[in-house]
Amino acid sequence: MTTEVDAFVQEQQAVESLRASRGRIDAELSKVIVGQADVIEQLLISLFAGGHCLITGAPGLAKTLLVRSIAQIFHLKFQRIQFTPDLMPADITGTEILEQEADGHRRMQFVQGPIFGNVILADEINRTPPKTQAALLEAMQEHQVTVAGVRYPLEEPFFVLATQNPIEMEGTYPLPEAQLDRFMFNVLIDYLPENDEVAVVKQTTSRRPAPIEPLFTGDDVRRFHDVVQKVPIAEDVIRYAVRLAAASRPGQQGAPPFVNDWVSWGAGTRAGQYMVLGAKARALISGRNHATVEDIRALVHPTLRHRILVGYRAEAEGVTVENIISRLMETVPSPGEK
Repeated sequence: MTTEVDAFVQEQQAVESLRASRGRIDAELSKVIVGQADVIEQLLISLFAGGHCLITGAPGLAKTLLVRSIAQIFHLKFQRIQFTPDLMPADITGTEILEQEADGHRRMQFVQGPIFGNVILADEINRTPPKTQAALLEAMQEHQVTVAGVRYPLEEPFFVLATQNPIEMEGTYPLPEAQLDRFMFNVLIDYLPENDEVAVVKQTTSRRPAPIEPLFTGDDVRRFHDVVQKVPIAEDVIRYAVRLAAASRPGQQGAPPFVNDWVSWGAGTRAGQYMVLGAKARALISGRNHATVEDIRALVHPTLRHRILVGYRAEAEGVTVENIISRLMETVPSPGEK
């Protein structure tokens, strides 16, 4: 009984700590990041929910700086892997080398790769061949790597934040659907408005940025994961998330005609799971005790945009994934609507 009471107290403390610190998190990030409020919110949601993120944006939009700063705030070990065409799987997971011991015997010794960290920035992930991309699959799903038949668990918490460049198509290798599906969100970083861009230039050319102060620990993040899962959400809200994902699947009963015309492949079950989990995290960091339809709707685009594959007809007609998702949100009735 005492253990249950202690666990409850810790959860309540974690909730209050998270709510009280949201402003401090924004204040720390504002030392180095200007604007991008939606991007920051989506990254924080994925962190609190325990999901991985794919970050899409043009060069020079501070993707690396943002990820590194978030790792510093949560006092997590940050590792950056630059994906290149010649990168090998062992360059990510690590490899065994032959070492001579003090007793004169030679033994195989495993040397950890950069995947052994808390926050892994997979920079330009679509620059490396599929064989190397696949080295991340086991780590992202199982939080472990297998080398020479031996499994090595990764340190918790563990997040992969991968970046890809949408405009440099030469020499890229598109991520397979199986790997894309393991990312909770596909977060888009766009160019800043003029006033924000002026603020960035002014800030970065007049002084050195103040150091980021850590506010949490890895243990805090793990407690946040447990708390997020316990946030209440009504069944009709869950059903709404499931119907949004199901409506994106062409050829299925109830799929809208435009989906059958424009979509080659729709979202799977993970889409509904991540929408609901993300809605819970969003409610928590917004200071609410339960998730709502508005939380689901706020996360539909980042959850679905990498899970829907458009067909040739959509491309010919100039229809984008964003257009299709917006149509889905207009078509699928939310709870309370007919």
